[in-house]
Amino acid sequence: MKFEVSATDLLKKLQVVHGAVSSNPVLPILEDFLFEIKKNTLTIRSTNLETTIISKLSVVADSNFSVAIPATILLNTIKSLPEHPITISVDEESFGVTIKSQFGEYKLSGDKPEDFPKLPERDNINELTINSGSLANALTHTLFATSNDELRIAMTGVLFQIDYNKVIFVATDAHKLVKYTIGNVTSEDSNSIIVPKKGLTLLKNALPNDEEVTVSYNQKNIFIDFKDTSYILRLIDSKYPDYNAVIPVDNNNILSISRSDFLSSLRRIAIYANKTTNQVVLNLGDNSLNISAKDLDFSNEANEDIGCDYGGETMQIGFNAKFLIEMLGVLKPEEIKIEMSNPTRAGIIVPTEQLENENLLMLIMPVMRSH
Repeated sequence: MKFEVSATDLLKKLQVVHGAVSSNPVLPILEDFLFEIKKNTLTIRSTNLETTIISKLSVVADSNFSVAIPATILLNTIKSLPEHPITISVDEESFGVTIKSQFGEYKLSGDKPEDFPKLPERDNINELTINSGSLANALTHTLFATSNDELRIAMTGVLFQIDYNKVIFVATDAHKLVKYTIGNVTSEDSNSIIVPKKGLTLLKNALPNDEEVTVSYNQKNIFIDFKDTSYILRLIDSKYPDYNAVIPVDNNNILSISRSDFLSSLRRIAIYANKTTNQVVLNLGDNSLNISAKDLDFSNEANEDIGCDYGGETMQIGFNAKFLIEMLGVLKPEEIKIEMSNPTRAGIIVPTEQLENENLLMLIMPVMRSH
């Protein structure tokens, strides 16, 4: 049983699928790729039981067959070969694998394909289509805001709130929150699911630029299909907190500012902040903003004045510089607004101009001032 394939084409697929290969698997077979050949199409699959990645490519094969091949040694071998056709043959009885290139021959032991975990069933699924660029935007702006606290398992994922013609993506770690809404979605359903961060991070890096992506889901899994690749992620079975309850309304104090100027200033001032609280204080007056930080333990302090547009009440409000820097770092627009009600309530960060059919809102909790 053998097939011929371009080393470069195979490498591209292996690099995508390798994302779900476990480094410390519960089962040895999870260190493998599953290769399945049917009608000159090679389907490569990997799984860590929470994330499954599948990708297909055309090959020239002498028969239909399947084999599990150790992922790391195969990937490293193909990576070191130049662009050239290679032949991979498999012994039907021992599942030994031989790779032949223009340079020589490489032998490794494969495993029985029957030992590889079965694919999750696509039963009772709801389906929607979404633009890949919009989905990538939503993930870029939400993944960083998820929690790492396994005791609050819901917050370690991203909430997908599907509501017929729109999807709201929400992530929070209780200090910061991001809500990213995509309109112009086709769905016949209204539902909420929580998708784990790890699988979504892998997906984000593999999404094509501007294509339709099909998203299907049931109570256990989400299936994301595009081109010749599929991601299957096991959902987090938990209840997401009521995020709307923490988004303040009546934020009449609005600061308009250049994102890059603000970010540069914060990076300098944060050096002088207390290392425990990372607190920076915004002193807001009539079209004026002073940013300051103090670390009384080391007698360090710094402050800067920065140009802005502000017509609200005179106010002093403290924020965690690390979180602010992180949030401003994923934003792309140059002009942003920070909307505030008072120093004890969360600040809302929004771009001055939103993308068409997409809406972004970021929230950051204040750090109470220490005197």
